[in-house]
Amino acid sequence: MRAFEHFPSLTAMFFTRAAERGESAFLWHKQNDAWQPISWAEAARRVASLAQALKALGIKAGDRVMLVSENRPEFCLADLAIMAAGAITVPTYTTNTTRDHEHIISNSGARAVIFSTAKIAKALMPAVMRSHMDFAISMEPYKSMQSGRCTVHEWDALIAAHPGDPQACAAALTATRDDTACLIYTSGTGGAPRGVIQHHGSILCNVEGCVDVIAGDFGWSDEEVFLSFLPISHAYEHSGGQFLPIGLGGQIYYAESLEKLAANIAETRPTIMVVVPRLFELLRMRVSKAIEKQGRLPSAMLDQALRIGARRAAGERLPIWDVALDALLKHTIIPKVRARFGGRMKALVSGGAPLNPDVGTFFQSLGLTLLQGYGQTEAGPVVSCNRPSIGLRMDTVGPPLKNVEVKIADDGEILVRGELVMKGYWNNEAESARAIQNGWLHTGDIGEFDGQGRLKITDRKKDLIVNDKGDNVAPAKLEGMLTLQPEIGQVMVYGDRRPHIVALIVPDPEWTKEWATASGKPADLNALRDDPAFQAAIRAAVDRVNTELSVIEKIRRFAIADEPFSIDNEMLTPKQSIRRHVIRAAYQGRLDALYGARGEE
Repeated sequence: MRAFEHFPSLTAMFFTRAAERGESAFLWHKQNDAWQPISWAEAARRVASLAQALKALGIKAGDRVMLVSENRPEFCLADLAIMAAGAITVPTYTTNTTRDHEHIISNSGARAVIFSTAKIAKALMPAVMRSHMDFAISMEPYKSMQSGRCTVHEWDALIAAHPGDPQACAAALTATRDDTACLIYTSGTGGAPRGVIQHHGSILCNVEGCVDVIAGDFGWSDEEVFLSFLPISHAYEHSGGQFLPIGLGGQIYYAESLEKLAANIAETRPTIMVVVPRLFELLRMRVSKAIEKQGRLPSAMLDQALRIGARRAAGERLPIWDVALDALLKHTIIPKVRARFGGRMKALVSGGAPLNPDVGTFFQSLGLTLLQGYGQTEAGPVVSCNRPSIGLRMDTVGPPLKNVEVKIADDGEILVRGELVMKGYWNNEAESARAIQNGWLHTGDIGEFDGQGRLKITDRKKDLIVNDKGDNVAPAKLEGMLTLQPEIGQVMVYGDRRPHIVALIVPDPEWTKEWATASGKPADLNALRDDPAFQAAIRAAVDRVNTELSVIEKIRRFAIADEPFSIDNEMLTPKQSIRRHVIRAAYQGRLDALYGARGEE
C-alpha cells in the first residue's frame, strides 16, 4: 500500500502533487455543455501567479483574505494562492446576507476579499465598502456602481500581470503544520457564527486519516474522481472534497446544480463522493420512484433487495433461497442502480449530520457502499468513519481516524484529542477555553463505543429535549424517522419542559401535488393546511412513525408550517441543518397552541 507523505503544509502537498501529475487533468467545470479540464501544471501556474499578485497588492504573512464563491475551479485556486502567499483564507457562504458578511469582515479583520460574480457582490460589496478592506478581486468581470477606498481588481488581469513560477513559489513556502491555514466560520444554528482556527496540520491530519481508510479498504488508484457539490466554504467539503482529492492526486469535477446532480454523477462517474444525509434521502426517493415507474417486477425486485439488505445489516444469516435470490439481484437490478451512480463508485461518504440507518441500509442493499462519518468543524472536521474492513454498521460512525484519540467522558460526552483539533475560536478566548480543556475538544455530542471500537452517536448534548418529567428525548432521531415518510419533507420536533412531543411539519412538495391532484383540490399549501383530509393524510404518516417510538417519544400533535425551511428565510443553515431557535421564534404561538386543553392530556 502506498504511504502518504508527512507534508509541512497544505500548499506543499499541492505543489508536490502538481509536480507529480504534470499535464494530467485536475479540475473540471462545465462550459457550453461540455466538461473542460484544468491540468495540475496549469493550476500550479495560476496559483503561483495569484499568490505573487496578492503579495504585490500588499498581503503579508498572517493577513486574512475572505473568499466568497460557488464551487468552481477558481475557489480551489484562490484558496491555495492565499495560503501560498502566507495568508489565511476566510471562506464564507455565498448565501450570506450583508449583515453576515459585515460580522465576518469585522471579526476576522480581513484585509481583502476574492469573490466570484456580480450576483455575489450584491450582498457582499455593501459590507466591503463600509469596512477597512484594502481591495477586492472579482473572478468574473465586475462593474462597481459606486466608488470607494476598496479597489476591485479583475482575476484574469492580475494573473496575466504577475506570471508565476510554481517551482519558485513552492521553494518560497514558509508555513508549517502549526500555522493557521483558514478561519472556517460555523454556520451557527444558534447565534453569530464563530471563526474556527484550522491550522495546516489539522486538515493534513484529516487528509492522512481519510487516505488511510481509502487506501486500506478500497485501494488508492491514480484515477480517483470526486464530484464536488456541497459548499466548499463548509469544513466538510473544504477538507473532504478539496484537500483530500489533492492529497490523493485525484480529479475534482464541480457539479452544476442540485437539479443536474444525478446527470452529473452519471457523466463524471466519480469514485468517491461526500454528501450530507438530506441529499441521500432525496437520492433514495428518486431511485425508488424511478424503479417503481418501471413496473411491478422491478418494484418487487427492489423490495426483495431491501429485505435481504435489512437482514444482512441486522447480522442475520441468509437462508439458502435468499442466497440464490441475492445472486439474481446482483445480476439484474443492482448493476442498473450502480450505473445511475457512474458504475465505479467506491464509496459515498455521509457526514455533516446524523444519517438515518434505514437510508444507509437502502444504499448498501443496492450495491453502493455508504460510509457514515462523524466530526465537526473544530476537529478538521473528520473524527471517525466507518470502514468495511471491520464491518459496516449503519447505527455507528465507525472507529476514530488514524492519529485521532477519542474518549467518552463520565457524562457521556465525546472528547477528541490530536493534531486535528482546532487552535480555538478567533478572538474568542472564553469560548476557546470552554471548548478545549486539557488538550481535549469537548464536542457537545453524546456517544459510546461498541464492541468493535466503532463510535455511536446517541445524541447532541445541547439539543436534547428534556420533558417536564425529566425524560430525555433525541429530536434528531424523531426528525430523521419522520422525514423518511413520503408525506413529510421537513420537520422540527418540540417539547422541552413540556408534557409530550409535538411537531412542526413541512409536507413534501411532490407528495402534496400528487395528493391534491388525486383529491381534486388545488395544490396550494395555504389552502390545504386546514383541510381535514389533508391533515388526516399527514397524521397517518406521523402515526406510522409513532408505532416505532416509546411512549415519551411519540408525537401527539402537529402543526403544518407556512413554507419550507430554507436558507433564504434563515431556518436552514447552508449545510441544511435546521435552525431551531429561528423556527421556534417564527412559530412559537402555533407550537404553544398545540399544548391547549387537548394537548395537555
